[in-house]
Amino acid sequence: MAFYKTSKAKPKPRSPIHLFAIAITAIAILFLFSSIISTKGSSSSFSKALDNVVKPRNGKQHRTGHEKYLYWGDRIDCPGKHCESCEGLGHQESSLRCALEEAFYLQRTFVMPSRMCINPIHNKKGILHQSSNASSEERWTASSCAMDSLYDTDLISDTIPVILDNSKEWYKVLSTVMKLGARGVAHLERVSRVDLKQKSQYSNLLLINRTASPLSWFMECKDRNNRSSVMLPYSFLPSVAAKRLRDCCNKDSYPQIKALLGDYDAIHVRRGDKIKTRKDRFGVQRSLHPHLDRDTRPEFILSRIEKWVPPGRMLFIASNERTPGFFSPLSTRYKMAYSSNFSQILDAVVENNYQLFMIERVILMGAKTSIKTFKENDADLSLTDDPKKNTKAWQIPVYTADEKREWHFALVHRQWQLSNRKNVGNR
Repeated sequence: MAFYKTSKAKPKPRSPIHLFAIAITAIAILFLFSSIISTKGSSSSFSKALDNVVKPRNGKQHRTGHEKYLYWGDRIDCPGKHCESCEGLGHQESSLRCALEEAFYLQRTFVMPSRMCINPIHNKKGILHQSSNASSEERWTASSCAMDSLYDTDLISDTIPVILDNSKEWYKVLSTVMKLGARGVAHLERVSRVDLKQKSQYSNLLLINRTASPLSWFMECKDRNNRSSVMLPYSFLPSVAAKRLRDCCNKDSYPQIKALLGDYDAIHVRRGDKIKTRKDRFGVQRSLHPHLDRDTRPEFILSRIEKWVPPGRMLFIASNERTPGFFSPLSTRYKMAYSSNFSQILDAVVENNYQLFMIERVILMGAKTSIKTFKENDADLSLTDDPKKNTKAWQIPVYTADEKREWHFALVHRQWQLSNRKNVGNR
């Protein structure tokens, strides 16, 4: 259903200093002028107005000057219940990927939020400097980072054209929309993407201002279990990390990383919040991923990956596990490497844990054999068979192995103990 408002009051100019406020205010003012969408024919004034939209300076997106735009909001998952709470990077990427998919389907340029909030649970880099007297907007800005510090918008635009909502292009679009009036924009809610593409009353508009699900943006793609409907794989956003972050992993730029890693394999071990448990009404601990805690412990990892990673290989580990020495038992079979081994390089680049994880994902993608925590696609290698998708079924955690594997875990643990004793004796 589409909602439109009418008013005779003229809008007052806004200060150009408030970049975010301008975009939202301009759209809100436009809605006051909108009465009914009329898209019959294409007048000369309409075509002339479209020609005034700013083209990108780099020319990589091959724009014609007649682009159409899709806007979902100035923050990921806003408006909605997560607008103020701020979810983790994975959650926000799911929402961002969903919006990009719709823009791809509609063949529109996506107006991407210029900043991404950083959940303090996932950040230990100390950038969240907040004043008790700061406004909610100032606090949000202080606990966020620039979107282009995480992603390369030029690379994204090779697949889906994007502009940032603090760019000159976006303000030019808003100015053009104001001139076009009701012929230029529609504020839409609960309209399917099929209708947006096929019905001329929507498809001919310069700008579609989309109000996504109040739960989360990614709820608009809730049929993602139907793999044929997924247009962007999970690997898309990790593959378009900002150039500054990609350069940290460039073997030619940093020969010391090349010397350390060389030909390597890699595993991503997701623990932390994913292995949390809660008690049911009978006091029994339950988990959404009942085998994950077990499957991501060193002895189980060794058993799982032995058929994929031969002994003696360099193994890079990316993990949110904070227990010192947690993965040490793996050193009985492999040469180990972590992002902390590159601290002299990364400390000058990384400002928050989102950036660190982006770099780790680039390293993971460069491995000869890369093993994920959960399967994202059928062909993926994974540490656990538990589904990544939240099933909302709290189950009793499983910590033991089957009998055929127990002897193997005992042997691995014994080898680790002997190795530690040998190392202590040599000191």
